[in-house]
Amino acid sequence: MGKKEKINSPSLPKGVFEFAMAANTVHNGATCQISLGDQSLHFTRRVSRSISCLPKARAQRKQPTLKASHSDFHLDLSLSPRVNAVKPSKTVAISDLATSLVQSGVPVIRLAAGEPDFDTPAPIAEAGINAIREGYTRYTPNAGTMELRHAICRKLKEENGITYTPDQVVVSNGAKQSLAQAVLAVCSPGDEVIIPAPFWVSYPEMARLADATPVILPTSISDNFLLDPKLLESKITERSRLLILCSPSNPTGSVYPKELLEEIARIVAKHPRLLVLSDEIYEHIIYAPAVHTSFASLPGMWDRTLTVNGFSKAFAMTGWRLGYIAGPKHFIAACGKIQSQFTSGASSIAQKAAVAALGLGYAGGEAVSTMVKAFRERRDFLVKSFREIDGVKISEPQGAFYLFMDFSFYYGREAEGFGKIEDSESLCRYLLDVGQVALVPGCAFGDDTCIRISYAESLTTLQAAVERIKKALISLSSAALV
Repeated sequence: MGKKEKINSPSLPKGVFEFAMAANTVHNGATCQISLGDQSLHFTRRVSRSISCLPKARAQRKQPTLKASHSDFHLDLSLSPRVNAVKPSKTVAISDLATSLVQSGVPVIRLAAGEPDFDTPAPIAEAGINAIREGYTRYTPNAGTMELRHAICRKLKEENGITYTPDQVVVSNGAKQSLAQAVLAVCSPGDEVIIPAPFWVSYPEMARLADATPVILPTSISDNFLLDPKLLESKITERSRLLILCSPSNPTGSVYPKELLEEIARIVAKHPRLLVLSDEIYEHIIYAPAVHTSFASLPGMWDRTLTVNGFSKAFAMTGWRLGYIAGPKHFIAACGKIQSQFTSGASSIAQKAAVAALGLGYAGGEAVSTMVKAFRERRDFLVKSFREIDGVKISEPQGAFYLFMDFSFYYGREAEGFGKIEDSESLCRYLLDVGQVALVPGCAFGDDTCIRISYAESLTTLQAAVERIKKALISLSSAALV
């Protein structure tokens, strides 16, 4: 254990957390985008008060207008109803806030972002550098270079047991773009997108952007947050178009066993309209004896599965922005059509680096296995530490680098000088204000009983964070329930 740290460094301005939650909130039809730069801390109180007025403002029907100086006309500031229906990402807001606080001198420990703390492995970085030096800096084909798509096809066949040709693969600017384009390509207005909760924050919003309806299916921590096939079967309707699965999971770290996926596949097979979007971005960050299974490799599922993967997590390439989708040509061509009008092809430099990444060996070779070993050590430390804290419920993650723990034991307590802990958001605000640790409330992922902790930080940093959290919770556990 690391040395205990006194929590007596500069306190956070009142309302900072609420400001992060409401940043980019739709205000009377217009999106308020307020910088979280250094100066934001000086006007947080004023902003917090203005944010409290948002519900009333939203209720007004009048569209916002801006009167131009020395003119009789008003500028219409209204936004698309589709955009107004989308919620801003809380993980991005909290990560940006934590970074801003650190830059302002507040020693916040940031455990909110899903980003490996490792550098990109040297052979990958060198490939990118060489691409620049050799003048490989021009546009690439919209779907990605043939060299990279061939490498992806080899990887999927050798590691995942699924066979594709290069024209069944589209390379994008990150797996998030691949996911969003898939939803837009296959969903029509009124379609339903089935999403097990807890879910990655962007899944429901992607459905809304496609004018589809997210249908959230709850899971239980006692079942390791795995989808109950009987619940799935009971919720499928004639409007069901897409089932989104993420294994290993963000935010829970759960890994779907092959037997459970096979049971889900048998249900999916009964419904001709139902497709599966399989998010496998964390496939290599997995802890034995857990084993990753690609949904498309199951009997009868190749024709109806869109497999998304990328390079950000396993290869520590978050800033390179590169992901890909593979599936039946009919659907993949539609994804490519969308991309051709949105962004065109991904970075030529990043694609050269990705070829090097796939050349490191099976499952990323030694470079990836070294990172996974470190992640496992951190997971084991956190699981042991939080099991020693009263009232915390844990489902031990089998993959990814997140802990999603139930802290609802502390809800309803009155913290001296802070106020009542009502939910995951107020508990995260308390831990940020008092413990100076940035975490993500479970409400962002569809489960308000829990909080997500990212352990993509050094063991020393995690030890310090645990001490701060323990100290904050000890004072809270003795507080009265109200």
